[in-house]
Amino acid sequence: MRPSARPPTPAAERPGRAALDAGALRLLATGGFQATSFSNVLKLTGAPRGSIYHHFPGGKDELVIAALDLAEANAAAALTAVGGTTPTDVADAFLEMWRQLLVQTDCGAGCSVLGVTVSANSPDVLERAAEIFREWRASLAQRLADAGLEPPAAEPFAVLLIAGAEGAVVLSRAEKSIDPFDTVAAELRAHLAALQAS
Repeated sequence: MRPSARPPTPAAERPGRAALDAGALRLLATGGFQATSFSNVLKLTGAPRGSIYHHFPGGKDELVIAALDLAEANAAAALTAVGGTTPTDVADAFLEMWRQLLVQTDCGAGCSVLGVTVSANSPDVLERAAEIFREWRASLAQRLADAGLEPPAAEPFAVLLIAGAEGAVVLSRAEKSIDPFDTVAAELRAHLAALQAS
């Protein structure tokens, strides 16, 4: 029997389910659905091959849905943390969340949910992505209304804010520049100011 080149990693140090979910989420944000293969998740996380089959016996769709669940939980926590006493505070916090993602990744990562939406063809995965967008829209609209934006304006502005931020992230990633995001964010703020003034 040949000795192995490196000793086995103790079980307590092996990446678990949470690391696999986070690795898949990162791959979705940077490379989309196609980049989120079992082999890429294993390479990124250093998890043993058997662990991914143990945790995701349903295959890639199950892995991607788990990553989307993590994206939803992260966004829900961020939206819950969006405080502020005015609708502008809420919009600024939401926009800053996306801006920071771009800055921290040198415009290399985007929205994992959007990545799935434009590249997956699994009905289950696409439905999960749609659910998440609906939940974000409702949560953001509620935060805006709670901060004083008239309810009839809160829902449409939440949709505009999400769509604008998502599109701005795509443009900034494509151009490898924060400038498109900042331009869109300024226009969204101006639109919100006009809504509040009317």
